[in-house]
Amino acid sequence: MSNDESPPIAPAKRGVKPSGKPTLKTIAQMTGLAVTTISRALNNAPELAQETRDRVQRIAAEIGYLPDRAALRLKTGRTNVITLILEPDEQIYGFGTYLVSGITEALRDTAYHLVITPLFRNVEPIEPIRHIVRNRIADGVIFSKAEYYDERVRYLLDHDFPFAVHGRTLWPEPHPYVDFDNEAYAYGATLRLAAKGCRKVSIVLPESTLTYTEHLKAGMSRAAKEAGIACEFAADVNLESPTDAIRNYVIKRARRPDGPDGYVCASEVSALAVLNGLAEAGKRVGHDAHVVTKQSSAMFMQFQPAAETVQEDFVEAGRNLGRVLLRRIAGETDNLTHMLHPRFEWAD
Repeated sequence: MSNDESPPIAPAKRGVKPSGKPTLKTIAQMTGLAVTTISRALNNAPELAQETRDRVQRIAAEIGYLPDRAALRLKTGRTNVITLILEPDEQIYGFGTYLVSGITEALRDTAYHLVITPLFRNVEPIEPIRHIVRNRIADGVIFSKAEYYDERVRYLLDHDFPFAVHGRTLWPEPHPYVDFDNEAYAYGATLRLAAKGCRKVSIVLPESTLTYTEHLKAGMSRAAKEAGIACEFAADVNLESPTDAIRNYVIKRARRPDGPDGYVCASEVSALAVLNGLAEAGKRVGHDAHVVTKQSSAMFMQFQPAAETVQEDFVEAGRNLGRVLLRRIAGETDNLTHMLHPRFEWAD
């Protein structure tokens, strides 16, 4: 061999992790399997034995293998990414945490990974949607807080981009959504307050642009009319208001002779503000006033046992959002909606 010749490269020993960034070839060298088999195993190809898939995926996790998403997009047009758009405060209050848990369950045993895109308050909600679609950085997107004629939904429909929304809109075209039956919740909660002897019930509503605001109003109004009691919708505050503002509003109304003696709460956070306001006004919850609230975490009842609760399962909502979006990405267009219904389990 002359001085100009390079020595031949010795093949990597099977089962030994080569140095450098892990690739499909790295796993192939370690397992003795073909690169095409490795790729199929990582994508859970059903024609491969489960033992082979498990072995390849275990080794990939051990060596820190990550797919080259740029190469994947060039080759297949896919990124194997689903993006969830969340406001930072949704994560803090638990909604986002539970939603993420459910979505990741739905994505388990698939090739898809979940990426969270934050939506900050000074950014228009449509902007992250446009960025995702224009740059094709995900195969599908999930978002919440649906409005009557939501421009995000319109944009995604017009661009034929897969999505699933938490909540409903009034657009006539069918599109994937998962929602909680808020009208049924407000109806059942109001009837419960009437049965407890309340003569006037109130609710702090979400922002007026959100579709489920009208659902809550419709359910409360219908139940109050049937029960022969009065109802009112809180003025000057909504679910986006600071908790102190909600608390002060409740104090002011509770101290008036015509104030409500029953509250339907659309979130745990607003319920805490309502309960604190009633206590400050000298009202004993369960005696002078009654409260029914949605509950999404077990922690709530550790601190406020006087309120009655109705479960809203955000983990289950996340599971269904993930499922309908995967079906939409696969090309399905029919029956991509899911409604979660309240279960009323009163203590007496």
